[in-house]
Amino acid sequence: MPVSEMRERYQRLYTGAVNDVLRFTYKMHAASLPSDYRPLAEDAKLAGMAFTIKGAPDITTEGEFEMRAEMLEALHEDTVVVWDCTGDVVTSQWGEVMTMAAIRAGCRGAVVNGIRDTRSIMAQQFPVFYKYRVNTGMFGRFRMYYYQKPVLIGEVIVHPGDWIFGDIDGVICIPRDIAYDVLLAAEKILYKEEDIKAMVRSGMKPTEVVKNGGYF
Repeated sequence: MPVSEMRERYQRLYTGAVNDVLRFTYKMHAASLPSDYRPLAEDAKLAGMAFTIKGAPDITTEGEFEMRAEMLEALHEDTVVVWDCTGDVVTSQWGEVMTMAAIRAGCRGAVVNGIRDTRSIMAQQFPVFYKYRVNTGMFGRFRMYYYQKPVLIGEVIVHPGDWIFGDIDGVICIPRDIAYDVLLAAEKILYKEEDIKAMVRSGMKPTEVVKNGGYF
């Protein structure tokens, strides 16, 4: 399936359905990124292939701008930038100009600790899931170490090319090799839940709903 179609179909889902598939069908204990990531716009959805970045608090600056530029040139269509910020709570790793460059590359969103230039990001309608807002830029306070290598976000190891999906209930990582099958299974949940909701609307008792294959 073309990546663009995969992305569009994931965006019709919700993260709870995807999480259920990963937990119950694939026995994955941890698939959700930490709960303190929130969407900049409540109705925003995020879907695409992970483009991973690792960085940390660091006062050195040599070559830092050059690495940022190289990273932005490496971005490609239908990616989602996922930053492992090593627990930083002080600096913004994402702002207005980074957003502009990412959009031009076809990037579909970012998962990051800190943002600034918030109104400008919102004006560009770029989906960002973040932990905090702060006016401190990262130059001389935080630096990138590398990109497109596996990173650890909370309990989840995110590999380049894994699928990232986010909505108002948080962000989830779907391993690349099962992303298509997970999509199909989550779509089936949507269809099944329409039947369950119809049973509830009809006045059926919860115990009868369960006897008829439903759940709550």
